[in-house]
Formats: sequence, structure tokens, C-alpha cells
Amino acid sequence: LDWWQADRYCEQRFAQLLFEPQDSEQGSFSKLLQSHHIRGSVWLKERDSVLHKTKRRRGHTAPALIFGEKTDTKYVKVLSDFPALPAVTACAHLQWDTRTQEVATIFSYAVPAFINEFQLRGCVDEEGFVRFALIVHGHHSPYLPVFRADGQWHHFCVTWQQENGTWAIYADGKRRASASGLFSVGPSAPQAIFGQGTFIIGQDQDSLGGTFKARESFSGNITDLHIWQKVLSTEQIEKVRSCWVLEQDLVFGWSSNALEVESTVQAVTTQLLCPGPVEECRVLEVGSSGFSYASCLQTLPFICHYSKDAYWQLKRAQLESSHLLASCVNSLAVRTVIPDTVFTTGVQDMNLSVALDVLDILTTVLRGGEVPVLEPSDLLVVLQLLSQVSHTEIQEGDELEMLEKLGQYFMEIAELVLEEQNTGTWSSISQVTRGPMAVVELCDRMVSLLVPLLTPERTKITIQYGNIGLQRVTVKNMWFGYGSLQRSLSSRSTTAVSQGTAASDGGQKYLSTTVGTAVISSTLLSDQQEISTSVRYRLQHRVQNEFPITPWLSVEVKGNFCVFSLFLLHVSPDAGGMWSTAGCSVVMSLSDSTACFCNHTTHFAILLQVCEQEQRTITEEFTLQVLTFIGCGVSFCALIVTFILFLVVRVPKSERTTVHKNLIFALAAGEALLMFSGLAKTNQVLCFMVTAFLHLFFMASFSWMLVEGLLLWSKVVAVNMSEDRRMKFYYVTGWGLPVLIVGVTLATSFNNYVADNHCWLSVQTNVIWAFVGPVLCILAVNTFVLLRVVMVTVASARRRSKMLTPNSSLENQLGTQIWAMAKPVLVLLPVLGLTWVCGILVHLSIVWAYIFIMLNSLQGLYIFLVYAIYNSEVRNAIQRMKDKKKA
Repeated sequence: LDWWQADRYCEQRFAQLLFEPQDSEQGSFSKLLQSHHIRGSVWLKERDSVLHKTKRRRGHTAPALIFGEKTDTKYVKVLSDFPALPAVTACAHLQWDTRTQEVATIFSYAVPAFINEFQLRGCVDEEGFVRFALIVHGHHSPYLPVFRADGQWHHFCVTWQQENGTWAIYADGKRRASASGLFSVGPSAPQAIFGQGTFIIGQDQDSLGGTFKARESFSGNITDLHIWQKVLSTEQIEKVRSCWVLEQDLVFGWSSNALEVESTVQAVTTQLLCPGPVEECRVLEVGSSGFSYASCLQTLPFICHYSKDAYWQLKRAQLESSHLLASCVNSLAVRTVIPDTVFTTGVQDMNLSVALDVLDILTTVLRGGEVPVLEPSDLLVVLQLLSQVSHTEIQEGDELEMLEKLGQYFMEIAELVLEEQNTGTWSSISQVTRGPMAVVELCDRMVSLLVPLLTPERTKITIQYGNIGLQRVTVKNMWFGYGSLQRSLSSRSTTAVSQGTAASDGGQKYLSTTVGTAVISSTLLSDQQEISTSVRYRLQHRVQNEFPITPWLSVEVKGNFCVFSLFLLHVSPDAGGMWSTAGCSVVMSLSDSTACFCNHTTHFAILLQVCEQEQRTITEEFTLQVLTFIGCGVSFCALIVTFILFLVVRVPKSERTTVHKNLIFALAAGEALLMFSGLAKTNQVLCFMVTAFLHLFFMASFSWMLVEGLLLWSKVVAVNMSEDRRMKFYYVTGWGLPVLIVGVTLATSFNNYVADNHCWLSVQTNVIWAFVGPVLCILAVNTFVLLRVVMVTVASARRRSKMLTPNSSLENQLGTQIWAMAKPVLVLLPVLGLTWVCGILVHLSIVWAYIFIMLNSLQGLYIFLVYAIYNSEVRNAIQRMKDKKKA
């Protein structure tokens, strides 16, 4: 195959075209190839080369002939001696006069023995296509369409060879028509085109060198006519189209000095835009182990290369497949659309009709629910089909309604394979594909197929399905909504995203991040060729400051990065495409959006860097989880013992003991649920219920902490409210407020209530504020209460010290005041919940995370020690029980 086909062949099998081997590997590669009887050149892929480079266009100045209206006088004679031609190729640039549809003779070659020896004719059909017909020794090929009569310059080549009478017509680098048997039968066959004839441009010769007719004359412009006495290959024709002159076997080369121009034919100089030179690709010379370059359009052997992990993952996916999707699609199509194995899928050039039929069937099966969750092999074959469709060549004359329908099916399939239930499937083939970004790349290719849909009347196209859409205008825009790629990309964030901020040592600092916006793409097109340009864009955040996934682990967004994707697929095939900040900078960053400037066009997104992920290793995370579980276990046991003591030892009833009991019950229930919430993750309904009760009990814990603060305030400041009314108010605050908050949250955010991977409130939406907001308010109130209590206590201690020991030293008075300050802080901290304020400092250091967990997970143990063991009322009640038992 040629290089492009070979590269696509390997890509279609989820492999890579063989990279240039290292020096130590060259010998073994050569031996391997020789053992398979492969000689000569083998295609290679360069590690740092840019694939699918757009063809550069360059200016070319040449003399051109202008044939005005059709007359019997305008002609140009070629002043060259022609030998006998057993094979011939004639190429030129042509501009067809759109005002006429009659038959026109581009050139005619006549010899004394036969007038119509070699001739090219053309006409315009009803659909606006220029049709060519080739004549050799009087034998006429059919008129076949080659290019549209649009008034533009077009390049054409016609070839014929004596053997089998094989002929072909090329236009703009592509073969438009070919057949055999043109003047290859009869008593005189085979026979070459005779030499020593007369070659006339623009007229049909009815006699040698003359007798022209106006109705058969040419009207239009022509330049760069060259004639060779051989059949040029496709690669050579591409070079000629690029305005390169092949000197070998050239019979006539375009030159104004070699032309006899009739006076009414105007000769001018014209400027053509020719495609750049034919690209050359890297090859390995088998035997010599050397490297060189060859035209990418040559057909050479090649090798597809797999990494071991990707190969075994492919094999495993194939072996474990039930082939359900394949059987559904193939039975509906009544033919083999999806083969039995991904290893045998060939590179098929689909036309629009076939591609539309295939996607129609695939969409029907995926949408119908026959295959609820795609298996790894199913996902692979879907990507293969989308890849084939994205390479479909759109022919002029194809129905535009079919093309638009193809785009709609393509977007729908892309959305269906990115749905949440397929997240696990994407992970299971992470070594094989580029992850979800492979779908982004395929959709980007698909956009380029939609060029024919743009007309002067229709300057904009938008096709959307769900969270995925594309747009085509002078600038092509594409977006992948946050919901489509987020789960797949976030689950791979530690491996799939590399962040290239400069480190202090000049190297790369890799930060763990999450994709926090939609993924967009923007490309500027000119003459259907991509042009790189600077872009300024603004993307709305879909991930705000992330609060705890569990109530004691605080996570916050540290910074935003404007990034673009690099499809470094062969460097890191398991990375799902990599992200880079090169050439991009943050223009403005707000809480809900970020504006960026990039000096190039490609796929863009905003990455939100989460400092907790950056600073904590897997070992540290595991240590924090173990400490939390142990702390919660100890705390739970201590709270239960404290609660039982309050009930059993008959502590005198009071407001304070009642409030303590309710706080202890709510906190114990919340910590018990928290310890075992991980077991409910697999059951969606159970996880939802656990989240709701966790929300309720932790909210109740903080509400009763607020009541503790209000109770303290009532002791410090006179409150005109009876004890009975106060307790009703306390119960409404302690239990009524949490029930109200949880109820309103469930009613307004039922579908977004639970986080993706934890049985806790979702941090991707604003639901988390239903917990964090009230908690921050309660902590603020209790902090104020504690300060007021400390001030009153210190003032009382100072007055008491002066009254009881007026002559005591300054040091003794200071010590008394410090103890008066420390005692209420130590006693009140656990019940007021002020240790949770440490959560603000968690992002600064892992040390604060350990302190935070130790203080809060052991809150129950602290309450047990302060309000049970060292509580005088409890100790007196226990002593009374002992005395009563002795009596």
C-alpha cells in the first residue's frame, strides 16, 4: 500500500505503523523481514513527524492561451516533431468557458494516413459537469464527467498505451475514468500512434493541419501542456499537477517559443496556485539496514506494530466477546457489516450511500437498547466503523441531504458510546485506544466532510445530538459538552492529563487535574485547507470549588490552566491524548469561567488543578483513610458509652444534659453510617439512602452544636424566655432545621444529589452547599459565642482573684487568668465543633490533614473524657450509686 493507506491500515487495527528502529534493533528487524522474503524498502513512521500534513500551495507563472468565442480561425500549432507513440500522456491546466455547452476540441493530432489519430474532446452536460472523450485512430471513448464547469482552473491528464488499448483520464490529481480496449482490436491491432503528425490546440482537423469548424472549436484558456511518450504513474501525475516538469521521455514541453499562435488567439502570462511537492516518507532499506525517503504514494510493504499490553488487551476483548452487537447489526443489514474479529477488518473506501446505510443500522441498534452496555470488542468495532466513515470521499453530485443525515448519525453514535454506562468499557481498553479523545478526533475529521453543505445561501451548519455537536462555517467549531467526556476523562485524570508548567529546575512539573469545562475545537479554513491562527476563547466552569467527598476531607481548586490537546498517540497510547499549555495563557479567571488566549488552533479545554490530588500520594491517602476509620470507630464507641452513662447513672435532668444527649446521638449515628458508607457504593438506591441519612445526621450534629452555643449564650447574657419555651426552640433548631434542609435539597436536586464515586453529596454541582453553607454559618456563630464566654470567664476570674487574694503576685494573677481562658476553650471546643475550622488549612500541608482528621474523628472520645469521665455531675451520680449499693 502507499504510506497513507498503510498508516490507515494499521490504525484501523488499533496498531501503529512501525517506528524507525533504534540502532540496536536494526539488525534484528532486517533478519525478521528477510526471513519473510521481504526485500527492498519498507514503510516507516518518524517519531517526530506531523501526520497528514496539509498540502502547501505555491505560485507558478506560465504563458497561457486565451481562446475567445468559438470560431473557425483561432488555433495554435505545436512546433515539435512527434515520434511514433506506443504510449502517450498529455497533461495541461484548463479553464473551461462556462457560456457554451457544445462539443469542443481541446487538441487534435493528425497524420497523413489518418486525420483523427489522437484527439481530446469535451462538452458540458445538463448537470454542469465537463465530460471528456478520448479518440485514438478514430476509436471514440464515451463522454465521462471529469470536473465541474465552474470557471476555475483545473488540471487534467489523459493516458493511452498500445498494449490492450488501456486509457485513463485524470482531473485534479484523481483518476476520473479508465478502461481498456480503445483501438486494440481489429486486423491492425496492436498499433502505436503514428509519428510525424501535426498537433493543433483548440481545433478539430478535418484535413492535415486545417479545415476547422467553428462549432467544434475550443472556448476557454489553456496552459502548461506537456506530452510524454509513456504512461505516467499516479505519483508522477501528482508531481506534474504540482507544476513540476518531468524531463524523462518528454516529447513536448510547454514553451511560447515552440508554439505558432494565430493572431486572434491572445497569449498572456498567468499565475497558478499549484499544490506543493509530493511528500516523501521514511523507509527502511532491508538488507543494508539503512534509511531513506520515498514518495508517499508508492506502494511498498509495511509492518503494523503493537505494544504488548495493547495486543493482549485486544486479544482478551476478542476472546471474551459475546458478539451481540455484531449479530444485531449484521442481521439487520442482512450482510457482514461488523466482522468476527477486529484484527481482520480491512481498510474500506466507503461511498456516501454505503456509509449512510451502515451508520443508520448502527444507530438503530444502539438507540434501541438491544445492547445496554457495550463490551470492549463492541466499542472497538464502533470506533473502526466511525474511522472508515470519517475517511469517506464525498463525490461531486452526491445528495446533500444524505451528507447532512450522515453527520447527524455520526454525532448520535458518538454521544451513545460516551454515555455513563460505558465508562468501565473505556477503561478496559485503555491500552488500545486513545480513550474518549479518540471520538473527539474522529468527529473532527467528520467536520471536514461537510464542506459541500456550505453554499452562498447557506453559510452555517450546526448538527447536534445531546452533549455533542459540530458547526461549520469559515471557522469550523466543534464542542463536546461537559457531560459527554467528563466521567471518562476524570476517571483517568492522573494518567491521561499531563500539565506542563515549568518547574524550578527547568523540567516539567506534572500536576493531577480534572477537566472542568466542555472540550471545544476551532479551525480556520481557507480553500478547504487548515490555517493556524490565534484564538481567544472563554469557557464556563462545570466544576466549582470541590468540597469534601467525605465530611472531613476538604478539597479545593488551586488554579486554572488553559490547555489544548496533543494527540501524541504513539508516544503514549494509553493516555487518551495529552494536554499541553504551550502557547496558551490565562487572560482572565473568574469563579465561574476562564478566558484564555492561544497562538494556535486545536482542541481546547480548561483544566482545574486540585491541590489535594497534587500533594497526596496513594500511601498518604490510604493512611488518612485508615486513621479516619480507626478514629471514627473509637469515637463511636466512646459516644455510645457516654450516652448510656447519661441514661443509667441518673444525672440530674437539666437543659444542658438534654442537649448533650441529642448531640451525642446525632454524632454517633452519623459516624456509624460514615464508617460503612463505602459498602453501599455498589447499590445505587442504598447509596442514595445512606447519603440522605448522612446528610441528616451530620447536619443535626452541627445544629445541636449550634444549640450548645445558644445554651451557653443564655447563661452569659440574660434571655427573657422560660426554660420550657427554650427547649422547644432547641428541638426545632436541632432536628427541625436539618430535616428542612435535607428535604428542600432532595426536592430541588433529586437527580444530582449523590456524588459519582462516593455515598456523599455531589461536589460537581451546588448540592454540596446544602451541607457546607449551614456548617460555615454555625461555626461562625459558635466562634463568636466562645469568644464572648472566654471574655466573661476571664473578667470574672480577674475580679475573684483581686477580692480573694488582693496581695498576690502579678505572676499568680496572670496564671489564674490564663487558666480561666484555657479551661472554657478546652471544655467547649468539642461540643461547639470549632475543630472543623482546621479544614480551611488542609490544602497547605499534609500535616494539617492529619491534625484535622485526628481532632474531628476523635471528637466522640473527647466528649466522653470531658463530659463523662471528668464531669462532676456524672462522677457524683456514680458515687451515689456506689454508696446506695453499700447501704
